[in-house]
Amino acid sequence: MRRIVLLDAPSNLGLRPPAEGSVPGCYKLAGALREQRLLARLGATEGGVVVPPRYQRGAWRPGDGVFHAEAIAGYTRRLADRVEGHVRAGEFPVVLGGDCSIQLGSSLALRRLGRYGLAAIDGSADFRHSGNAPHVGAAGGEELALATGRGQADLTDIEGLRPYLRDEDVRLFGIRDYDTERAELARLGIPAATVSDIRAWGPDGPARALAELAAAPTEGFWLHLDADVLDPTVMPAVDSPDPDGLLPAELGPLLTALAGSAHCVGLNLTIYDPDLDPEGTGAALLADLLVAALAPGGS
Repeated sequence: MRRIVLLDAPSNLGLRPPAEGSVPGCYKLAGALREQRLLARLGATEGGVVVPPRYQRGAWRPGDGVFHAEAIAGYTRRLADRVEGHVRAGEFPVVLGGDCSIQLGSSLALRRLGRYGLAAIDGSADFRHSGNAPHVGAAGGEELALATGRGQADLTDIEGLRPYLRDEDVRLFGIRDYDTERAELARLGIPAATVSDIRAWGPDGPARALAELAAAPTEGFWLHLDADVLDPTVMPAVDSPDPDGLLPAELGPLLTALAGSAHCVGLNLTIYDPDLDPEGTGAALLADLLVAALAPGGS
């Protein structure tokens, strides 16, 4: 029985401000999930907090590269140190974000250890880079491109370990059918199952997805869960609530299969914004999904 460690990574450095003079509220995600008694319900060990730098874009303008790049690079190293330590100890870190740029920390950590893959359950591919967009800026929409070596060296080549992930070791689940990056992903050989694909798989879909990951020539995989994979009718509290997402009954079996695999070495949750969910219903839903996937007997 692997020991789950709950670790907070409340960084919002990778998102644009929701309004001038404000900051993205996803840094409150960890606190909101902990209010759902997640630590006790998972039977987890306390992993503490990796405190992020201040959100302060300053005079950044389009064309300047990724904003907060220096801060994100430093935070990525510190988060990687923590994740690496837990994985080396045979523990299963559950990292509560934050925006999606925190995924760089886990990718760097596992790159230090060897060759690992990524299973990303996400409403979008987060694959924006200078080759497919007029400019870059928000690492939270670019972290998969960065992790696979596309972009500025201060983020893609930390410790000389570029790329942290090989294209062929990445699997995407739940992107919208109209995602504009699908064609590029297909050319690169990065499998991306859309919402319609997952629905077409039927009840055998999770086992099929897991078998493909288990057969990959890696030492294991990290699981990235972005709350915006859910349809906004059940999860509106995200920065980009795009329609036609998965429903909880569709996400649950996939999440449970992947998280329960012996090949899965850890998980992170990102993007949920408590500022957009005053009643806390989104936090309750996400907590229930994590408990069902990681501690089926928990309540």
